[in-house]
Amino acid sequence: MVIGTPIERLALYFAAIRTRQGILARAALGAPDAGDATLADALATRLAAELRPDGSVGGATVPTIWRAHELLDLGRGPDHPAVVQVLGWVMERQGKPGAYGEGCDKTRHAQQLCEHWVRGFFAPAAAAERLTPITLPIGKVFRAEPAARFAISCLALRAALRAGLRDRPAIVQHLESVRELAGQWTGWSGFFAPDVIVAGLHAMALGGPDYRESVATLVTMVAAHQGPDGLWPNADVFAALDALLSTDLPAAHAAVRRAVPALVERQRIDGTLGTTAQQERALIGLRALLWAETTP
Repeated sequence: MVIGTPIERLALYFAAIRTRQGILARAALGAPDAGDATLADALATRLAAELRPDGSVGGATVPTIWRAHELLDLGRGPDHPAVVQVLGWVMERQGKPGAYGEGCDKTRHAQQLCEHWVRGFFAPAAAAERLTPITLPIGKVFRAEPAARFAISCLALRAALRAGLRDRPAIVQHLESVRELAGQWTGWSGFFAPDVIVAGLHAMALGGPDYRESVATLVTMVAAHQGPDGLWPNADVFAALDALLSTDLPAAHAAVRRAVPALVERQRIDGTLGTTAQQERALIGLRALLWAETTP
């Protein structure tokens, strides 16, 4: 017999977990552990110690970008030496060869998908290097090369925005490019994959008031393509929920509520929502369940 509500089962799961996700989950539940501040310091120290002298995590793009998010989650501010070090490495890859949109031909130029229109993106790898298949930290797998490069760049953009780099010209270029591309996202099964749309929404949601109208348009689009079961065809439900949770819009709130039955259905006896990226997805699910219970 499964005992307790879905939130109670997740609370029990996270109660004794001594990880970043455990700290964030307990904070979201309003029940931080007395030792969480000390734990956050210890985890941040360990994560910083793993950095190479160049600021990277083993020279790998996605783990290094994610390290910035991890450190920020653990309360290390933008001026913290490790955050500065990591973001220094990440920012060096902005606008470099291998970024999404690089290159131009007649067709791509007409579609505004080339370097004359798309600017400010981060290069996750050289153009000749194959990235895919690649799994992002929340468990979403990208198998198409352009989509992977787009999503990874949006992950880096989010880190830069969280660290207060919003006014840098290249960051503004990236945001503006995403907004311009979003103007072409009129369907759920067109040239741009749903997970690309979700990644763009998540990045723009952190762009500030100037992007609120564009974010609202995308939220409406994402909500309109939610299935009767609360899921999104051809899109990762946790990536979609994570993006929606980054907004404060009523349409996003309603979409998250509609996804609750699907989350509850997949919840395991230990409270988790699957084995893939187990703690990350459990954290997203917990946040979604908690937000669904609030009044918009």
